[in-house]
Amino acid sequence: MNKLPLIIKREYLAKVRNKSFVIMTFLSPILMVGMVVLIAYLTKINDNEKRIIGVLNESDFFSNEFLTTETTGYVNFKDIALQSAKDSTLHMGYYGLLHIPKGANLEQVAKNAFFFSKEAPSTNVLERLERIFQNRLFQQRIQNLGVSAKEFANVDNRFEIKTATFSGQLNLKGINEVKAFIGGGFGYLIMMFIIIYGGFVMRSVIEEKTSRIIEVIISSVKPFQLMMGKIIGTSLAGVTQFAIWILSASLLLFLVFAFFGVDLSVLNNSTHLAPGMAQSISPMDEDLQLYAIEFMKIPWFMLIAFFVLYFILGYLIYSSIYAAIGAAVDNETDTQQFIFPIILPLMLAIYVGFFSVFSNPHGPIAVGFSLFPLTSPIVMLMRLPGGIGEGGVPIWQLIASVVLLVGTFIGIVWLAAKIYRVGILMYGKKPSYKELYKWLKY
Repeated sequence: MNKLPLIIKREYLAKVRNKSFVIMTFLSPILMVGMVVLIAYLTKINDNEKRIIGVLNESDFFSNEFLTTETTGYVNFKDIALQSAKDSTLHMGYYGLLHIPKGANLEQVAKNAFFFSKEAPSTNVLERLERIFQNRLFQQRIQNLGVSAKEFANVDNRFEIKTATFSGQLNLKGINEVKAFIGGGFGYLIMMFIIIYGGFVMRSVIEEKTSRIIEVIISSVKPFQLMMGKIIGTSLAGVTQFAIWILSASLLLFLVFAFFGVDLSVLNNSTHLAPGMAQSISPMDEDLQLYAIEFMKIPWFMLIAFFVLYFILGYLIYSSIYAAIGAAVDNETDTQQFIFPIILPLMLAIYVGFFSVFSNPHGPIAVGFSLFPLTSPIVMLMRLPGGIGEGGVPIWQLIASVVLLVGTFIGIVWLAAKIYRVGILMYGKKPSYKELYKWLKY
């Protein structure tokens, strides 16, 4: 095994010295941040489009409910027929026409109201209009019960319950969803890099095999050493790229906090803002500060450490399979029949993980997929932002997940080595699953 370090060094340097690797390592964080900013900007532009709606109110109700906002404007039509109002709406290029007919009571008027538009209207527009009708109907029904407008205003105040841990620490609404998204992001990165770097290993094996260089190499190196050298060398290149990205992401994170005016000096406050500061900033800024505090309280070092661990173990398992596939075929076209069964558990982990972890991170589905070796690198990372131990992932589940991953890696490497040893010198024959099974017996 004394030649294994040389193979690892060769594969590692071949990857990190590649121009495309260097460019994408430093360019990818900028592209990702730019993409997020672009999406936010385009969303803002899209939401800033002001829609003008014509209102033909023939009833004695809804006198001043339709008020112009930043995104929706209302133009009232009076003393004209419905068809004339439709024609005027089309001629003026308005978004649509709301017709409120005459009626004996509000219930009848609301039931017969119609919104006319050139095409199917936006759901957001309909929800705004429906909210106006619902509020008016609710007020009328309350008044019919003998409740005054002032009393209704007191009744209609929105209530939000405060939450806290048993130790007295305040909780923020939606913070669990934010943690799940962060864990899902780490899991998605693992899936993408397993596919990308596993493909690197597979293509490297195919290139050496088709160029017949492999025949020279294995004359002095055992096939198992060559396969492990490729896998470990490429994984180290991936860890190097991740380390650079983590440093870049940390720097960009602090720049984002500074841009939004988040005071980084209070991010270590575990419960609330300082009394003097709470009086000097607006409620919106205070909420932003509280979310920033919760964001920084996520166990980032633990999360990143397990991210690297699960990435390496998951990558070693899948790249062993990729290496075996590369050794079994003569070109990339023949790999298509084998690739989908490999990618399927990763895709299943992403989609099932999101649904199960969001709804119940400690439920049987989330726990099962976080223990199953082919999906645990992704699903377990979705659960880890909640911490380890009480309220988070039980320690025994974390240990069991890692042990199962290591055991699975040893078993898959042993099987992949058998396929690699036979397939690396096989030419001109398209393998099948039956053929691969025979190679496992050699």
